[in-house]
Amino acid sequence: MGRRPSLPRLHGCNVTARNEPYAKLEETTSAVKWAGRCVGGLAAVVVAILAAPAGATEPGEPIRLTYVEGDVAGMSSILSADGGSVIGFVEYRQHRRGDVLEISRISRFKDGSSDEDRVEAHVDKTLRTIRGQSIIRNTEGTPTVDITIDIAAGRITGFSGLGKERESYAQDAKLSPATYWGPLLNIVLKNFDDNAVNGELAFHTVVPTPKPRVFDMEFVRKEAGSTSRAGGRISNVRFALSPTVNFLLDPIIRMFTPKTDFFMQPGHPPAMARFAGPRNYAGQKIRIE
Repeated sequence: MGRRPSLPRLHGCNVTARNEPYAKLEETTSAVKWAGRCVGGLAAVVVAILAAPAGATEPGEPIRLTYVEGDVAGMSSILSADGGSVIGFVEYRQHRRGDVLEISRISRFKDGSSDEDRVEAHVDKTLRTIRGQSIIRNTEGTPTVDITIDIAAGRITGFSGLGKERESYAQDAKLSPATYWGPLLNIVLKNFDDNAVNGELAFHTVVPTPKPRVFDMEFVRKEAGSTSRAGGRISNVRFALSPTVNFLLDPIIRMFTPKTDFFMQPGHPPAMARFAGPRNYAGQKIRIE
């Protein structure tokens, strides 16, 4: 199924890309106010008319599940971007109750900060997200971002920032069960082959930037290679993650979506071999193996 080309819509100085309303949250006011240390005064005026590439998938339908999901628990090291030092660890737990999968993933860092995702999703023939929560804590353990996503209610609530910089959110958003983020991305990639079109798989997502933003992203299959491990090398395929909208149409999305790669070891099922990309919206690069 091809992607439908469309023109950007202008709202003041904001440019909204294709697939409205998934390109951004519906604002309660016409002003867009940004909070967080990575965002200063940012104004972008971009007018462009670009046709969408042919042959890409159109997000909206939940992905089909090839493999059965069950109970999983484990820990992985978090490395610096060059892989030279251990800077933290990931604690992962996945529990299935009937056709509902509950996942928690907490990344803890040596400096005391942490990133946490909790997600619930239906897992039968397809992967359909129910709800979730994303929390980012600073070095003192204080939440600086806490966002709850309710798919059925079409509601995103929470806050970002501290003290006078805190901004609260209670916004309606047109979300679909094919909205994936955090630990659900591993499941999406595991089922890539049976859902992708021409090596691409698009889906809806919610990303704290630190303000919650709703837009479309896609996995694109890249080259085959290998990953070094103690005792040998592991064959893998690189998958690049990026927004489906052209960066020229939304420089704010570009600011918060640096290069992100997932390396999957082929097999039945495929297994995650390495993640290389940003820790969160602050842009700190990490590796997980």
